[in-house]
Amino acid sequence: MFSMKFIAAILTVSLVAPLAAEALEKPNVLFISVDDLANALACYGDPIAKTPHLDRLAASGVRFDRAYNQIPLCNPARASLMTGLRPDRLKVYDLDRHFRDEIPDVVTLPQRFREAGYFTARVGKIYHYDVPAAIGTDGHDDPPSWQLTVNPIGRDKDEEALIFNAEPHRKISAALSWLAADGTDEEQTDGLITTEAIRLMREKKDEPFFLGVGFFRPHTPFVAPKKYFDLYPLDSLRLPPAPADDREDIPVAAFAHNNPVPHYGLSGPVLLGAMQAYYACVSFVDAQVGRLLDSLDELGLAEKTIVVFWSDHGFHLGEHGGIWQKRTLFEESAGNPLIVRLPGAVGNGLPCPRVVELVDLYPTLTDAAGLGVADGLAGVSLVDLLGNPSMPRDSHAITQILRPADDRLATPVMGCSIRTERWRYTEWAEGEAGVELYDHESDPNEFTNRAIAPTPQERAVIERLRPLLRAKASGKVPTSPVNPARL
Repeated sequence: MFSMKFIAAILTVSLVAPLAAEALEKPNVLFISVDDLANALACYGDPIAKTPHLDRLAASGVRFDRAYNQIPLCNPARASLMTGLRPDRLKVYDLDRHFRDEIPDVVTLPQRFREAGYFTARVGKIYHYDVPAAIGTDGHDDPPSWQLTVNPIGRDKDEEALIFNAEPHRKISAALSWLAADGTDEEQTDGLITTEAIRLMREKKDEPFFLGVGFFRPHTPFVAPKKYFDLYPLDSLRLPPAPADDREDIPVAAFAHNNPVPHYGLSGPVLLGAMQAYYACVSFVDAQVGRLLDSLDELGLAEKTIVVFWSDHGFHLGEHGGIWQKRTLFEESAGNPLIVRLPGAVGNGLPCPRVVELVDLYPTLTDAAGLGVADGLAGVSLVDLLGNPSMPRDSHAITQILRPADDRLATPVMGCSIRTERWRYTEWAEGEAGVELYDHESDPNEFTNRAIAPTPQERAVIERLRPLLRAKASGKVPTSPVNPARL
């Protein structure tokens, strides 16, 4: 009788052996990012989303059903993924600090491919941008990563005055705000990004490339052509349910400082309008991904291109009685979609139920392309899971977020969470500002905090997970510069 470990090893070898030959030809990498996208895709089981093109990608690649970011805020999440290092190593927690301030000579993921002889280019948002203010600029970019950068700017920038802002006291970048736009996909910034990316694929089809294609939506303001809004009639939408007492066992720090009041105090019709606009943007981005996939086929590149689709973090649409946007350690914010299509991989077309992290993408892509895995990276290669997505794997994910002091918290508080296949355990200020434990086997919506009155079994779970969490996330408030207004 063969052991599961032996079988997994055979499957891994069967996948890696062909890759070694492919590495000589330097497979391309199409690296697609989206901004603020939760698992709001039909292929992830979302009953509302209409996403045929991403569903097609998932059906031809590996969909990671338990993928988690390192910090649910744009700049630090992207810095962590692109360097393969955790936030506590980079000292990046807010929207301002650049990862090279702490580690000037770090080699980023695209930089590693550039050093290996690849043409590396970025179109749109891969590193952090202020949205929509920095659209059309280089944003918070990293010049050593790229040989070429392209910064399209569409009519969504010209028409910002038309955007409805449900919270006029906030900038449209931080508010529930949206516009059902006139015109075509190709006139919007994300449509232009797609057009430019296709142009580069066509120009570079005969040489190896690492092409970062970064879409700005569905980040607020939610702007998409009107036809995508029409896919989601308001009378078909409902706010997510939650028990009336859901918040009573949740620490104060668990709720983001920018959303202290349930639903921002907005009315039901306005909230459903925001939900409609969010899903409209999801379908708009889905259509752009479809254009990219079609172009790979038309250019004869599909069989020699690794396709990666990821979001920097998740997004709340009213869960837990009124949470919107990101910045929490709940599943909707800490989790994110991740789909990888590796040409010829045994696991293509299968979902992966194992826990993985965005920090794993760096070693995975260099491994899959035959560049090896660099020392010192925080993540691990997922190539074995691309060969056998259901293979046993003892893993966990770490996500953290920094809270500034405000009228709820006397001092800044770091929250850190560990996710296993069954459990989520969270500490605020190493437990001094609250502790949470959720059993996803019986409570996938995280409604009941088992840390309040744990059973002996649950206490044992806490004792097992606490040291694993603290080994990878300190829970300490950083002494390095942090701009509280930009958390």
